[in-house]
Amino acid sequence: MPRGDKGSYTDKQKRMAEHIEEGYEKRGTSEKEAEQRAWATVNKVSGGGKKSGSGRGQSEDHSPMRKGGQKGGSSGSHSSRSDAAKKGWETRRKNRSK
Repeated sequence: MPRGDKGSYTDKQKRMAEHIEEGYEKRGTSEKEAEQRAWATVNKVSGGGKKSGSGRGQSEDHSPMRKGGQKGGSSGSHSSRSDAAKKGWETRRKNRSK
């Protein structure tokens, strides 16, 4: 089987990869990168290509599908977070004196 052949994947895995790929493309990722990420996610979740059938293989790990958008720490730059903290502090200080 040539490298990159998706013949050993189930229909469910192929549908999952297509859905994930569409999501990446909607967010502006290139078509090639989106396809690579989609198949990497499917492989991580299900452990690679499998033949369908009762009682085969391991259970699926869905943690990669929940990870999206959480990578990279807190949102915003240091200065924007600092500005927000200063504004909140000023508001609390004004409300205390009332």
